[in-house]
Amino acid sequence: MQLSRELASRGHDVLHSYSAQYVTGRGRLTRMAGDPNTLRIEPIVSRSPMVKYSPVGRMRFERDYADAWQQVLEHESFDLVVSCNVPLFAMARMRRYLRRTGQPWLFWHQDIYSLAIGAEAHRRLPAPLATRAARTAERIEARLVREASGVVAITTAMTEQYTQWGLAAPHAAVIPNWAPIDDIVPLERDNAWAAEQGLPTSPLRLLYAGTLGRKHNPLLLLEMLDDVRARGVDAMLVVASEGEGADLLASAAGGRADVVVLGYQPAERFSEVLSSADAVVALLEPDAGKFSVPSKVLSYLSAGRAIVALLPGDNPAADDVRAAGSFVGEPTSAGVAEAAEWLARTSAEPAGLRVIGERARALAEQRFDIGRIADVFERAFERAAGVPTPVASSLGEPALDDAVRLDARVDA
Repeated sequence: MQLSRELASRGHDVLHSYSAQYVTGRGRLTRMAGDPNTLRIEPIVSRSPMVKYSPVGRMRFERDYADAWQQVLEHESFDLVVSCNVPLFAMARMRRYLRRTGQPWLFWHQDIYSLAIGAEAHRRLPAPLATRAARTAERIEARLVREASGVVAITTAMTEQYTQWGLAAPHAAVIPNWAPIDDIVPLERDNAWAAEQGLPTSPLRLLYAGTLGRKHNPLLLLEMLDDVRARGVDAMLVVASEGEGADLLASAAGGRADVVVLGYQPAERFSEVLSSADAVVALLEPDAGKFSVPSKVLSYLSAGRAIVALLPGDNPAADDVRAAGSFVGEPTSAGVAEAAEWLARTSAEPAGLRVIGERARALAEQRFDIGRIADVFERAFERAAGVPTPVASSLGEPALDDAVRLDARVDA
């Protein structure tokens, strides 16, 4: 959403669309004071409901979502369609439509989706069928990369995967994700949001905010809370999430007073939510590997809070957490025990967690400059749309040409 706003402010005509039925944390999806007239924000509504963990219901939703998206495109012309976070089978249906109509499009690749589909298939199906399903999903995803007019991958691990698929991808660029540092800012710990939730001031507050899906083990949060308390630290856990994982966590907590499970919070309160914590937690299961980069880590950096990241050590997010001086451990009981020891030791120092949080915010300010980020995206979008790219300036930065406009539809 921040990128759409930045592009619109540069004079591009941007339609930012999103799925109205997929429940997740979102950015600011309403018009704000100062938004240019070149920005529109509109939902896409599928005929079918989103049933996340039902194979039949999920496929029906993806089919109908693609059909609803096509109806939008049929009523208006665009120089470029940008696809981001669209489910794999919906995007496969769209690929055929985009090829048939000759519409240039860019694949903003946020995860290797076929890996998750393969893992789910192996959980549900006999081995031969699961292997066949996984290979089919992989072929579909590789074809998306091959046929897109342009690709933006969020890690070099993705472009390495393209090579393993046998793809030459000169049209692919690597642009890491970021968080909007103007929207997510450090605030006081004991703020209005914390007071509204009735959070006590004395315990060490651990916070998890974001999706709790199949790539996360929510029970590790309870295990870590118990391990921290076993080390003599008065601590509590706050979780802002919805869906299967949040329900499992709430059930396992059994109404205990030191665990608070809330739904997703409004985007305009997100800074207060994150700032209410002494430390924030990120989870990622081992089979998510190095392709799935938890965006919550980027938000945590922006909020200026110490981070406990229980995720594979080779995940790109682990490097960011380490650079901020925070903790990285494996998503196992051993990793949880190490995290609890780190929290107990660091929180015992008068300014221990606060200093680490300040370092996190400084790192975010260094890396998340939307102006520089948008410059790179602008060039990638122009190449994918077939717009001639201006000659670079003598300083080595992309030269901007006010006469060049890009009408883009961003679907997230």
